[in-house]
Amino acid sequence: MSNPACPNCQSKYVYQDQQLFICPECDFEWNPQEVEQDAVIKVKDANGALLADGDKVTVVKDLKIKGSSQVIKIGTKAQIRRVLNKKDHELDCKVAGVGEMMVTAKFVKKA
Repeated sequence: MSNPACPNCQSKYVYQDQQLFICPECDFEWNPQEVEQDAVIKVKDANGALLADGDKVTVVKDLKIKGSSQVIKIGTKAQIRRVLNKKDHELDCKVAGVGEMMVTAKFVKKA
């Protein structure tokens, strides 16, 4: 039986110590039952609705694009490509009229 890859650094050199798996490269320890429960990423929009891959959303606030003079206006539609487990920009979206970019979930609502 082979051990799973490390969820922190994706290392394949993982060993098991009783119920825990340990990664020697990043010193991450985890219980496989807890990781499976936490694997579902829960990201909520401005209204508190759960967002998932493929959902269509609408921007609820004018957003400045970093490094550009362009602005994403209120009401602009976007489609979520992926929901990520990041602190600031959780949504990888395709925004109409702008292109692909990362967006913070609190600035969109489910369409």
